[in-house]
Amino acid sequence: MISTSRPSVRTVTWLLVGLVFAAFVGANAHLVYVAVASQPACVEHIKEKGQQPTEFRAAAAAC
Repeated sequence: MISTSRPSVRTVTWLLVGLVFAAFVGANAHLVYVAVASQPACVEHIKEKGQQPTEFRAAAAAC
């Protein structure tokens, strides 16, 4: 007779916890990488205060 050993519930639980933790760390590492590596180009913005209440200008121009 062939005996098959099945992993215990505790082992499966810890594997799932490890996978969730690895995914969380990986996602945060990706967000940090994208935030550091991306260099958005300068966009046109209003230099002076607008006449309309919905016209906003940049707080501080970066370029």
